[in-house]
Amino acid sequence: MSCLLILCGANDAHAQPLLTGYLQTVPLWSSTTPLSDSTASNFNRFRLTTQPTFGPFSFEAAYEHAATFRQRTTMLGPGIGTVPSGGEYLELQWTVTDEEHVLWRHRFDRLQVGWSPTRAFELSAGRQTVSWGTTLFLTPADPFIPFNPADPFRQFRAGVDGARARIYPSPLSELDIVVRPTKTDVGEELTALARGLTVWRNWELSGWAGSLYGDVAGAFGTAGALGVWAVRGEAVVRSIEDEVAVRGTVGVDRAFQVGGRDVFFLFEYQRDGFGATSPDAYLEVVVSDSFRRGEFQVIGRDETVVQVSYQLHPLWSLAGLWLWNLNDRSALLAPSFAYSASNEASISGGVFFGFGNDEISLARPLPSEYGVAGTTAYVSLSWFF
Repeated sequence: MSCLLILCGANDAHAQPLLTGYLQTVPLWSSTTPLSDSTASNFNRFRLTTQPTFGPFSFEAAYEHAATFRQRTTMLGPGIGTVPSGGEYLELQWTVTDEEHVLWRHRFDRLQVGWSPTRAFELSAGRQTVSWGTTLFLTPADPFIPFNPADPFRQFRAGVDGARARIYPSPLSELDIVVRPTKTDVGEELTALARGLTVWRNWELSGWAGSLYGDVAGAFGTAGALGVWAVRGEAVVRSIEDEVAVRGTVGVDRAFQVGGRDVFFLFEYQRDGFGATSPDAYLEVVVSDSFRRGEFQVIGRDETVVQVSYQLHPLWSLAGLWLWNLNDRSALLAPSFAYSASNEASISGGVFFGFGNDEISLARPLPSEYGVAGTTAYVSLSWFF
């Protein structure tokens, strides 16, 4: 314990702490659904992070434990009770125990070394964060483990294993090259992509191209403003088995005030060439290589997301998330609240409601995307230190 205190305190008033941490506990309850019985559970996450630098060299490590105590083995709601991950090539994750009532795992979510001899060049290797999305929730042009759009806990993006080179020709432009090996249910594959980003007037423009899991692919993204509205869009074109698939999202968002309090509104629409047009095609989607790699955030061909948040008080906020599959008409509604207990601690909670067809049959094992989700309620207590 004394060593931990020395590490945390070995910095002056203007330096960053050598070691920081995050602790979260999430009690939750899930109702009976056509796929599972009602159950109660408790998800816990403990994370330690360090980011020391030594001249042009840097090091980052994030080590975490995730333990779930459960009444029975079920999937506990959209984005709840899971730590974002997928496709890891390095063996940096282990299971302490996996029993009927306890699942306890630990892993390095970050473990990278970097070298930056000048401000215009940076080279890194290991498990690190790479994010190329332009839109905020539905990000089909982000090839590196995008967030689950229904995940209520988005503090940490999952790390990916690979080598990365970043070049900054000017303060408003960047060239990013990533080589990433992966291991998934599909097998071992290699992704090699290069992305350019620049700013023109009040618009951010970006694009990437290369080999994505062995397929030729390219993407374009843009973000800017039209009047008081922020406008974002991205699309990816990919050649798979002599066919060309297009996946894209457009969205708008705006912050304004009502009654002297901040309101944030967001709307996004996604058209996914990989997605299913009806429940009859869901089985084909979930057994596809793309789904097994973790490339899907949602499985419908046409989907929308709406988010509204309201600052009820400087310490309290209310929010609502609406995911709607336009093809099967099912939806996921998630009202939530958040309370800032202190600079380091917060309390949040919410309920997920699934709407749609939930009548399972041999012909339709998944009758709708969100209809079988049922109801899940949770409370989260988080502490940064």
